[in-house]
Amino acid sequence: MISISLPKLSPLANPNSAFEDLNPKPRLLMGPGPINADPRVLKAMTSTLLGQFDPQFRGFMRETMALYRQFFETNNDWTLVLDGTARSAIEMVMMSAIEQGDKVLVLSFGRFGQLLDEIAKRSGANVRVLEAPWGTVFDLAQIEQAIKSFSPKLVAVCQGDTSTTMLQPLAGLGELCHQYGALLQVDATASCGGTPLPVDAWAIDAVTAGLQKCLAGPSGIAPITLNNHFAKIIYSRRHLEEGLQTAGYTAGTGSRIASNYMDLAMVIDYWSDNALNHHTEATTMLYGARECARIFIQEGLANAYARHAQASRAVVAGVQGMNLKVYGDLNNKMPNVTGVYIPDGVNGDKVRGALLNDFNIEIGTSFGQLNGKIWRIGAMGYNARPDCVLHTLAALEIVLAAEGHKFTRGAGVDAAYQLIGDRP
Repeated sequence: MISISLPKLSPLANPNSAFEDLNPKPRLLMGPGPINADPRVLKAMTSTLLGQFDPQFRGFMRETMALYRQFFETNNDWTLVLDGTARSAIEMVMMSAIEQGDKVLVLSFGRFGQLLDEIAKRSGANVRVLEAPWGTVFDLAQIEQAIKSFSPKLVAVCQGDTSTTMLQPLAGLGELCHQYGALLQVDATASCGGTPLPVDAWAIDAVTAGLQKCLAGPSGIAPITLNNHFAKIIYSRRHLEEGLQTAGYTAGTGSRIASNYMDLAMVIDYWSDNALNHHTEATTMLYGARECARIFIQEGLANAYARHAQASRAVVAGVQGMNLKVYGDLNNKMPNVTGVYIPDGVNGDKVRGALLNDFNIEIGTSFGQLNGKIWRIGAMGYNARPDCVLHTLAALEIVLAAEGHKFTRGAGVDAAYQLIGDRP
């Protein structure tokens, strides 16, 4: 018998609480994500359930694909949503595209670059990691040198890494990868909707994303887009499960994808006119994803990006007005998340606890080498609004003053107020 100690699992403090109505306290989620969902998204998710092959529902699937083509600024046919969180999309795309021993170059400038490394290795890849110091990003010359020396099949990078709040410039990277015969996979979970991501113009082969940040939805379904070349690589590994095979079935020439649920070749069949019965679609999540994209497209890409940029400028001005220092390279900062150094003599967790318990406002800390050293304040999606930013800064001022931090009371809110919102 194996001697292993499992982690502790505390019992319910109140065993009867599970039988009470679900009524969580309202929170203003101003951390790195998730954020408060747009009420229109939550309303859409209450729509009646349909069978996955109901003509109405198949129509909603096509509409969702069309909306996300506009969102990603692409003509890619294989633009769809995958049931699961954003992480599942990264894994599904990698596992389906990478065969055992394929070379993958990971560009890592934070915790989520480390995640790309982890997933690529679990997918059987021969991985090399190019690292940038946290708080910085890469230039194309650094990346080109790494590609030339390694000759990868795939280059994987996050557009924005919320752990460091940095935004990697992507213009020119797709062309660079293709020049050396490599594919480019971008995880845009933390950034899409808050900053431009013109997939076709930037020659990106595959993008994975999520709803729970700038798209103003809940976690649980993941938009992706694949160009035809990338999709064909995946579809060459099409091996239908035995119960779905018909007379005349021929397996793909590539190796079988190691996971059934993560088999993107079969999921492509599911979304295609073949309507393969791969899994039961998460109906309410698809409704939510459709509504997220509809709202975004209706607002207009340029308007949404400008709204996030304005909120970012206000957060930066606000924290600087409180005599706080912003973390990282400001020239390459994500517009939807701001890293703030915790000042000396201030207990960062105590401040976060006071914001949550006394003001119902959530902000985040970070991971690894930044854990306990910075706060992360997000202003994205439905919460990239003047009132959310100003309420958060006002509460932070009160809590910081109570902790003895020295600054001019009101300076942070005043600085932000000058930069945000339309006033008469």
